[in-house]
Amino acid sequence: MAVPPSYSDLGKSAKDIFSKGYGFGVVKLDLKTKSQSGVMEFNTSGSSNTDTGKAAGSLETKYKMKELGLSFNQKWNTDNTLATEVTVEDQLTQGLKVALETSFVPNTGKKSGKLKTAYKRDFVNLGCDVDFEGPIIHAAAVLGYEGWIAGYQMAFDTAKSKLAQNNFALGYKAGDFQLHTNV
Repeated sequence: MAVPPSYSDLGKSAKDIFSKGYGFGVVKLDLKTKSQSGVMEFNTSGSSNTDTGKAAGSLETKYKMKELGLSFNQKWNTDNTLATEVTVEDQLTQGLKVALETSFVPNTGKKSGKLKTAYKRDFVNLGCDVDFEGPIIHAAAVLGYEGWIAGYQMAFDTAKSKLAQNNFALGYKAGDFQLHTNV
């Protein structure tokens, strides 16, 4: 077995059966393009709810410097929120990804930030994020061996010194067959 999925991706294909592509009463448009060299990507998306008439859209740009393992992603949406993510991957050690994610709302001045880390190797997928608003620490680990997958996810609120979330998952994957159980 290679690298197991992240905890948030456990059972994702089963969940997508009921949620992906079923936007009843919603009209969506996604346009994606990238430069010939693959360094720049542009994504534009929009949606409109035919029942309420509410429309939303976003413009996203991605810039990748593969030789440095660096990527820069910026997204602006119709709620006037500017989100930025700077990511460094496979530079400190093979399989380690470190990202700084920020958002800013110019109208209100509201700011938020998150430091995200992920480490992926054979048989293990680890992640730890620090949300500066709480501050809350989110951590997850998934171990896999011969088709069996076991995962744990937790959130710890440092302001209250309290465990805010605690989840376990077990699964088995063989070819087209997948079985996942979350506890």
